[in-house]
Amino acid sequence: MASQPLTEAALRGLRESLTGEAVTADDAGYDEARSIFNAMIDRRPTVIVLCESAGDVAAAIRFAREHELELAVRGGGHSVAGLAATDGGLVVDLRRMHAVTVDPDARTARVGGGATMSHLDRATQPYDLATTGGRASTTGIGGFTLGGGSGWLERKFGLACDNLLAVDLVTADGTEVHASDDEHPELFWALHGGGGNFGAATSMTLKLHPLPDMSVAFLFFPAARGAEVLPVYREVLGSAPDEAGGGFVYLTGPPEDFMPEHLVGRAVCLVLITYTGTEPELRTATKPLFGLGHEAEVVTELPYADLQCMIDDPPGLRNYWSAEYLRDLPDEAVDVFCARANSMIVPSNSQHILFPMGGAMARGDARYPLPWRTAEWVAHPFGIWDSPADDARGRQWVRDARTDVMPWSIGQVYLNFIGDEGEERVVAGFGAENYRRLADVKARYDPDNVFRLNHNIKPS
Repeated sequence: MASQPLTEAALRGLRESLTGEAVTADDAGYDEARSIFNAMIDRRPTVIVLCESAGDVAAAIRFAREHELELAVRGGGHSVAGLAATDGGLVVDLRRMHAVTVDPDARTARVGGGATMSHLDRATQPYDLATTGGRASTTGIGGFTLGGGSGWLERKFGLACDNLLAVDLVTADGTEVHASDDEHPELFWALHGGGGNFGAATSMTLKLHPLPDMSVAFLFFPAARGAEVLPVYREVLGSAPDEAGGGFVYLTGPPEDFMPEHLVGRAVCLVLITYTGTEPELRTATKPLFGLGHEAEVVTELPYADLQCMIDDPPGLRNYWSAEYLRDLPDEAVDVFCARANSMIVPSNSQHILFPMGGAMARGDARYPLPWRTAEWVAHPFGIWDSPADDARGRQWVRDARTDVMPWSIGQVYLNFIGDEGEERVVAGFGAENYRRLADVKARYDPDNVFRLNHNIKPS
């Protein structure tokens, strides 16, 4: 949408209606405020509203509509497609609304719409409580949870949205709505996977679980051994208890003290094991993986909040991701997955990942529009590089990695793992029947599709 000229009087009126701030290109903080995680996206909003309350969010939405400005909502800003930014429109920036209030007796947390994983995890850690977060500390809780929410704890505690108890959001007409099983129940159903299609979430209430112990193991092998190691990982995780999770990952060997010099900067494969228990329990549950002759390791107990920070990717890099959810992982799929690692950009921050599914995630509430939760594995090519000169190569690698495993795909996909891949993929994220029902909810709460910078559900 083209930039809409705003008069000084209009901007002054917006600023007077806020407890937060409205930032434009004339302000010193504009470039910092508009920058997002994916450096491939460079958009220039007309105005960025740094909200401090639900009232600010409502005022910003009404202002955008009055002045015909395209609306984007920013929580963590981690959307790979850059959906937290807009050219010429208005950004509802929630980052100042990051408070987390923990009720340890009720085992719940009330989380501001701009909170990140780190805000939540650091608040719950002193009580030895946690809920399923993502796999990086800087991811925003709002978009993550309302999109479904896949993370390290999902096999034990279910998806993030399985732990969603209530949502406060501001809808397209500026109305503040509380959604739960008892209030606006159809909207609450839609918020279990439907993302930001229905409003701007200003707070969420999440169920917490006891987590007194957390352990992790990183076992590194030369990349050439991947096709030998992955079948063992497949068998071990296929029969492991719900406490065990993690991933099988190709990546560039990091320049760390534990990494042999001959693997630094070279392609390696990583057996990553997370465990909601002690280190001895982790070792017992996954014992065969420790007998394969890895060349480097990190095995430790640590607070879950620290685990969340261990493999953060820095902002400012170029990102392109996708995913395929797989019904099974036969030997042929193992071979093509491992072979594709040869065309990953190395060295880079890219990762060629298989995540195990199952456990509490697979047993979660089948009512919700998340048909992909029944898959057994996820192939997730996670392209991250530094130079624009690698854009074409990086994108092609991600697309080829998807194509390789298509024979085993269930056809549905977790939309938080992908960029803009077209309407058919959005429908595939929910399933056709769920999509029709979601479109009905969209028509009720956002008939004009004001909230369209997302994996968009068109109102019916």
